[in-house]
Amino acid sequence: MVEMMKSEAVETAPLLEICDLSVSFGALPAVKRISFVLNRGETLALVGESGSGKSVSALSILQLLPYPHARHPSGSIRLRGEELLGAAPDRLRAVRGNQIAMVFQEPMTSLNPLHSIEKQIGETLWLHKGLRGSRRRARILELLELVGLPDAAYRLNALPHELSGGQRQRIALARALAVEPKVLLLDEPFGALDAKVRKELRRWLRQLHDEIHVTSVFVTHDQEEALEVADRVVVINKGKVEQIGTPESVYDHPATPFVANFLGSVNLFHGRVEDGHLHLGEHALALGAEGGSEGSAVAFVRPHEFDLVPGWHADGGLPARILRVAAVGPSAQIEVSRVDGELIEVTIARDAFQLLGLAEGDQVSLRPRHIRVFQAEALAA
Repeated sequence: MVEMMKSEAVETAPLLEICDLSVSFGALPAVKRISFVLNRGETLALVGESGSGKSVSALSILQLLPYPHARHPSGSIRLRGEELLGAAPDRLRAVRGNQIAMVFQEPMTSLNPLHSIEKQIGETLWLHKGLRGSRRRARILELLELVGLPDAAYRLNALPHELSGGQRQRIALARALAVEPKVLLLDEPFGALDAKVRKELRRWLRQLHDEIHVTSVFVTHDQEEALEVADRVVVINKGKVEQIGTPESVYDHPATPFVANFLGSVNLFHGRVEDGHLHLGEHALALGAEGGSEGSAVAFVRPHEFDLVPGWHADGGLPARILRVAAVGPSAQIEVSRVDGELIEVTIARDAFQLLGLAEGDQVSLRPRHIRVFQAEALAA
């Protein structure tokens, strides 16, 4: 019974634990005391702007890529309870070979341009799983079906340049999955593909994860990609963790102005909080139950969180005038100008906008349904 309890504890413990990790390039800190855990079977997205430290967090943390100019990282990196930071080179090579697999932004980084589909995957199966002959070929076909390329079976002799970008990335993923890794690391895996293919592949990747429950770290600068694919999101800014949570929690309840501004489109307002209202010049907006600390404040409202009311009204809302309307598809994208000239973006359902009977040049009142308020000092932090 005791042994069974120990086994269950091991299985429920985090697969990967990063604690107070710091990495610098010369005098420039790239990662500053980052901490997070990766649970078994989950997809964790590291998301941030270019240069934020997300790739360094993933790649140098797991020591998959050499950084000759980086200072030796400090902190702790534990995989399945084993400390890897400072481990012997032979041990790290064994971990990289058998427990961690990598898919890069450009699939040709990991694919040999002179090797066929069959050889790309087959060599990995032979080196790491010892598979040969018919067993190896059967496993190759299973992997191709798994990554959504069952029709590639008749093209096993095809070379990478004969495939589309999306197909090459799927082959790279099949090759990574061939070792049955404990952690699958994806660094901007769809960054080199066009928007339509990106959308298709990230939807497929989410379905694949739900099917085989591979534990993965997904690095991306694309907020929409992170929110759609991941179970949890780590938002990184200037080498520091800003917030960790589910896609819903970081989007709906941002912990900092950076997170509010980075995840999705927002309208930014500078004002003052008094008596449960956000004061913007002569106008005041009720903040509701969430309220905010009194004093100078910055507020964020997403474009879809406005109600648009025809005409200017004295009983609340911000007076504005419609400048431009782009009613394409299911939504109407509306640009309005406040009386002080500040521009605001509003998004409402196209049918709802048509029922309002509004047009460019009309006066409207903007009534936000939800306002996220932070102290003004937090914007500069």
